[in-house]
Amino acid sequence: MIRSALLSLALIAAPAGAALAQDHHGHHADAPTELSADAASAASVVDAFHAALASGNTDGALALLSSDVLIFETGGAERSRDEYAGHHLGSDAAFSAAVPSTVTRRAGHVMGDVAWISSEGRVTGEYNGRAIDRLTVETMVLVRHGEAWMIHHIHWSSRAAG
Repeated sequence: MIRSALLSLALIAAPAGAALAQDHHGHHADAPTELSADAASAASVVDAFHAALASGNTDGALALLSSDVLIFETGGAERSRDEYAGHHLGSDAAFSAAVPSTVTRRAGHVMGDVAWISSEGRVTGEYNGRAIDRLTVETMVLVRHGEAWMIHHIHWSSRAAG
């Protein structure tokens, strides 16, 4: 019930073209942002998630995900924190550590205890001996649990730059 409500909210609230990126280190000091004032704390959780991945702190990244997180990526879905931990977490952390990324645009809003943060970015570098240059988009839906935000849904997408 909550998952379908969050997914519906994410699909309604996400700006067109913002269905989004996995390959972030969270660098975005000069990125245009359209964050509502109350969305800044939720956006900091998104940044903490990417920073944890990039530093190889997979336990830290997992701690920011709800147990029933729903992750969409490249046409597939992982339907829990445990499923993500057993499948793509390690490779996402390795990629994030190896390939620098930049957030080029970010927007976010809060409605009650639900926030959505959309980010656009670019990753460039080398991974496993091949050049990487991709444009990325990401949407994260977070729910406030007490004073803390938890990530309940992620949608990552990317395409070749150029």
